[in-house]
Amino acid sequence: MSASILVAYATRYGSTQEVAEAVAATLRERGIAVDIQPMREVRTLEEYQAIVLGAPLYMFRWHKDALHFLSCHRAALMARPVAVFALGPLHNEEKEYQETRKQLDKELAKFPWLAPAAITIFGGKFDPEKLTFPYNMIPALKKMPASDVRNWAAIRVWSNDLAEQFSPGTSKQPA
Repeated sequence: MSASILVAYATRYGSTQEVAEAVAATLRERGIAVDIQPMREVRTLEEYQAIVLGAPLYMFRWHKDALHFLSCHRAALMARPVAVFALGPLHNEEKEYQETRKQLDKELAKFPWLAPAAITIFGGKFDPEKLTFPYNMIPALKKMPASDVRNWAAIRVWSNDLAEQFSPGTSKQPA
């Protein structure tokens, strides 16, 4: 196993990929070797010392690629530190973040063997012009205003914390 980290993401419209790229960039700035890939393209985790998983929540469900990834890579994920982030809230309201965290916890509970070293929720991005089927058939969604509540400073802080936890040679164990 090398000293590199995989940042794997699932995305529908590209927003989560942009966050994954920011996480990877911050880890690289801290001197960590990082690969970044869509979850659906990952075949093995053997060369990684730690894994960061990011996927959005849609309609109370975590992206299907994330659920599939966890199922397919169970043994490897149990053998190394894992961090998880999800995008979901479309407004900067604490209640919406709390509800999104409950949704993510419910999804992760389907994998009781998974013990992430870190879990967080970031605000999401919504553009009704980019909706695809079946979401573009929901009138209420089409009428919602565009929004982008991704907090890049918070993403950087979380990524720096991961760098501390996942840096080779650190004695600090993931919390």
